[in-house]
Amino acid sequence: MLAIRPVFSLLLLCLFIIVPFSALAGPKSCDKRANNTNSKLLECVTLEGVRAHQEAFQAIADANGGTRASGTPGYDASVDYVVESLLAAGYNITLQEFVVGSVTTSNVIAETTSGDSNNVIMIGAQLDSVTLGPGIQNNGSGSAAILEVAVQMARVRPRNTVRFAWWGAEELGLAGSSYYVSSLSQEELDNIALYLNFDMIGSPNFVRFIWDGAGGPNGSESIEDFFAGFYAGLGLPYEEKTFDASSAYQAFIDASIPAGGLFTGSNGIKTEAQVVIYGGTAGDQYDPCYNLACDTFDNISLEVLDQNADAVAASTLYYANKKMQ
Repeated sequence: MLAIRPVFSLLLLCLFIIVPFSALAGPKSCDKRANNTNSKLLECVTLEGVRAHQEAFQAIADANGGTRASGTPGYDASVDYVVESLLAAGYNITLQEFVVGSVTTSNVIAETTSGDSNNVIMIGAQLDSVTLGPGIQNNGSGSAAILEVAVQMARVRPRNTVRFAWWGAEELGLAGSSYYVSSLSQEELDNIALYLNFDMIGSPNFVRFIWDGAGGPNGSESIEDFFAGFYAGLGLPYEEKTFDASSAYQAFIDASIPAGGLFTGSNGIKTEAQVVIYGGTAGDQYDPCYNLACDTFDNISLEVLDQNADAVAASTLYYANKKMQ
């Protein structure tokens, strides 16, 4: 069973909440309709909406010593921001508390109020930063994207239960996702149809990586195929990336749950061949500010973040409505 504490209306710095961030994304109809088709959802999940969440994460870091690391006030404020956004959208929310070292901290879990609970689609992203910086690309990019998708899908009644997760203490040995998976019964694990992971999806010197499903449990290759088809449909090049136990997907793979997702690079070095395909700078890291204080609101490729926010939305809606059994 999950170790939980009740969720109530949490106070945020009024600096962050001037208008609902969903109002910044897409046409006015987005706030009133069920975005239950790809065209509707992608119209409403906009770069501006994702960036508004990143801006909030940056403001939180600025107000809390420049960091959003688990165990710090900056992380707690990030949790509060995510929870308030999800409460406003109408999700069922659980804060799963756990201890790392000396950093009670927490995962944020949000679930749709409808859908087959025997077929749960999980979408996750790391929420915490490193101590040295605000973590607006790593992983404010993935956290912001899945938050905006959740907000814009709030009126959708999916075939399958959709469960979004923002992981805490991932910078401390992938602790949040590992704790979550270990806390589930076998029946609860069996009910998770697949896990989609979005960790660093806006690297400034990016490559479009798709996690290689051949290295995951049965069903992972079909997730890779979805993202490959999405990119191919837009005429965008991409590369496979071998699962390397570097993100939250590993806990699900270890539990034999199909997994996949997107990644745009961290401290790897971009090659001349990749520059020919994607542009950017050869010999530099995919993210030159990886785990540094300069991982700020400006440390981003708007081009790939926009494309990947659409990919997050399209994949979430597709699996939310796919007949799994």
